Amino acid sequence: MAHDASMTRVNVIRFDELRRGDVALVGGKNSSLGEMVQELSEAGIRVPPGFATTADAYRAFLAANDLNDRIAAAVADWDSGKRTLQETGARIRDMIVEGDWPDDIAQDILRAYHELSARAGHDSLSVAVRSSATAEDLPDASFAGQQETFLNIVGEAALLDACRRCFASLFTDRAISYRKYQGFDHAQVALSVGVQQMVRSDTGGSGVMFSIDTESGFPKAVLINAAWGLGENVVQGAVSPDEYEVYKPFLDRPGLSPIIEKAMGAKEIKMIYAGGDPTHGGQTTRNVKTSKAERARFVLSDDEILQLARMAATIEDHYGCPMDMEWARDGETGPLYIVQARPETVQSRAGKGLLKSYTVKDAGKTLVTGLSVGDAVATGRVCLIEHPSEMDRFEDGGILVTGSTDPDWVPIMKRAAAIVTDSGGRTSHAAIVSRELGLPAIVGCGDATHLLHDGQDVTVSCAGGAEGVVYDGIAEYEVEEVSLADLPETRTNVMLNMANPTAAARWWRLPSRGVGLARMEFVVNNAIKVHPMALLDPSKVSAEDQEQIDRIIRGFDSPADFFVKTLARGLGQIAAVSYPDPVIVRMSDFKTNEYAELLGGHNFEPHEENPMIGWRGASRYYDPHYAPGFRLECEAIRYLREEMGFDNVVVMIPFCRTPEEGDRVLDVMKEAGLERGKAGLQVYVMCEIPSNVILAEEFAKRFDGFSIGSNDLTQLTLGVDRDSGELASLFSERDAAVLWMIRTVIDKAHAAGRKVGFCGQAPSNDPGFARLLVEAGIDSISVTPDSFHAVTVNVAEAEGS
Repeated sequence: MAHDASMTRVNVIRFDELRRGDVALVGGKNSSLGEMVQELSEAGIRVPPGFATTADAYRAFLAANDLNDRIAAAVADWDSGKRTLQETGARIRDMIVEGDWPDDIAQDILRAYHELSARAGHDSLSVAVRSSATAEDLPDASFAGQQETFLNIVGEAALLDACRRCFASLFTDRAISYRKYQGFDHAQVALSVGVQQMVRSDTGGSGVMFSIDTESGFPKAVLINAAWGLGENVVQGAVSPDEYEVYKPFLDRPGLSPIIEKAMGAKEIKMIYAGGDPTHGGQTTRNVKTSKAERARFVLSDDEILQLARMAATIEDHYGCPMDMEWARDGETGPLYIVQARPETVQSRAGKGLLKSYTVKDAGKTLVTGLSVGDAVATGRVCLIEHPSEMDRFEDGGILVTGSTDPDWVPIMKRAAAIVTDSGGRTSHAAIVSRELGLPAIVGCGDATHLLHDGQDVTVSCAGGAEGVVYDGIAEYEVEEVSLADLPETRTNVMLNMANPTAAARWWRLPSRGVGLARMEFVVNNAIKVHPMALLDPSKVSAEDQEQIDRIIRGFDSPADFFVKTLARGLGQIAAVSYPDPVIVRMSDFKTNEYAELLGGHNFEPHEENPMIGWRGASRYYDPHYAPGFRLECEAIRYLREEMGFDNVVVMIPFCRTPEEGDRVLDVMKEAGLERGKAGLQVYVMCEIPSNVILAEEFAKRFDGFSIGSNDLTQLTLGVDRDSGELASLFSERDAAVLWMIRTVIDKAHAAGRKVGFCGQAPSNDPGFARLLVEAGIDSISVTPDSFHAVTVNVAEAEGS
């Protein structure tokens, strides 16, 4: 039951006496902490104990110091243009910091502090002092980061000083500006101070967590960022954290580990206790460089990642909406704590009926890469700003490039076309504000401020998934809008072709029937980067390559463990978006020249004059020179299906020339623990060689289905090199011979009780081609996401004609 503010004034309330209905009394943060203490403790949610000052105490403080009229006059001077925002903010903050505590309020704060200390077994407990405005963290106005937090506050004088400074932070420049932007009356917003026992995360680790994918709004994922030390560095984007993502629906299934992303951040610095006296200008925290060992290992174990994800799911279920949380791990005792929780306010309000797709045309050379925020593209002129005091130098519509941002940067960020930072993760201040403003941003670049310069024309692209790219020059780009409201129903399954796992969640709203082609090579090339045999046989790898390999695989138990789990998690990001619909994963189909480009690859690959019809696909899997690498692929699929839980994954074998070759591959898979039919595993074969059509009945005895790859089938049916510019006019999937191949394999497969899909590029390039496939009786058509709408419409029309 919420407290009645009309009762005799209460200055301090313990968290375990508060509920979420008490926002008007103690603000969003503190009421949420009280809610979790009261309602979620038995569900395993640990919240450090503490207490909150009330909004009435804040108003009494202002009244006792005759501040209300003086504050109103200062704001009026700003509104009329007599004073700048900076002058106004400084003037009001000084008034508050110089104010005196009414005796009853000071006594109540100190009494609650000593009770909290005694419960923890201390004389003077170290506490976090956090601001909680009565209008913050509401579903329609995110005030996150607008007020101050003070960490490692010890003793009476330091506590009262920190509480007063929290009051003053209600009038930081950014808070004044933000309230005006959101339409809040300054006089109607009060501030509660939360005083909470410090978690010794200075020796453990901390971070931020969302119960929704922050970029796509995919609701079935938990995103966790983690760094060493106290959590402010992650929140403010001063450090590039580890990033983990977990598939929520499998969290209640015993024995599964549904971690679909685990990326190591640089974690350059950490915030620790300093022990200074803040009442005399001393610092209570300081940043130090992390050790090489800390930078080379993950902050959280897999068990801890899953434990936090379960906490996120529990909190989200209780509140009934996606949540934004801060967590901390006690380095002395080990437990994980939730120190803040508030509603997520960007993706949960995003439009769900319209998708935008951006495509960059003729981009210049890549200048900088980092983590993308959003999926848009922007062009403009670089404005390199090192401190918000330089904001007058910023040109509207420019590309803001800086080390990191905090709430002081918001006025500049509102004027930018895009934002690029050296440090920070997807839950940093720069990322959160960019999403709120609808701006593309690239964070955690590492060296953007060194490689980019003032006045440089650039294109900022977040259109390629998790990796954002800054290109040289002003590139043209296209924006395509896809409406989901008018998509017709089809009997034919329209599925997606996927390569980039980090972009998969972007398309979760498309009503596809699954993924008809997930390309394993993309994960190997972009996430693993190392030739599988180089991981298994380092004796053949040069010292220079081995040094790079050692850096890439750090944090994993072994080179094989790195390959298996990185591949499984990359594919898991695709499988998660479609679950429980099928996701057909094609085993590796690099050509020898492509394999050779992987780190260490030149030591294991022969030179071939025509790699396109050389040692590729099935022929590699049982060959002694690659079979150990293929077993790693099989182990990754087994891990993905059995230990992560994605039993919707179907395996597909590419470029299988003969039925006997199919037998050999299936035998190797069985030896590697991946047996067709076991645990429901289906194995498909690509139909991309004329022999697959000619001997379709024999292939159907060995495989559960066919998937037509039109590029290779056209190439090998017509004898036309698909990469030849001179022969481009002869390369056509609509050629009568190719269409005969397609119709024939469909007929033969159906006669054998096997399904046939089409995963080639033709329908994506030519949506009308889908009509020909429907007329031929195809069971499913798999296309690129940007052509999904057009193909679906064509399929529906063909089915109705």
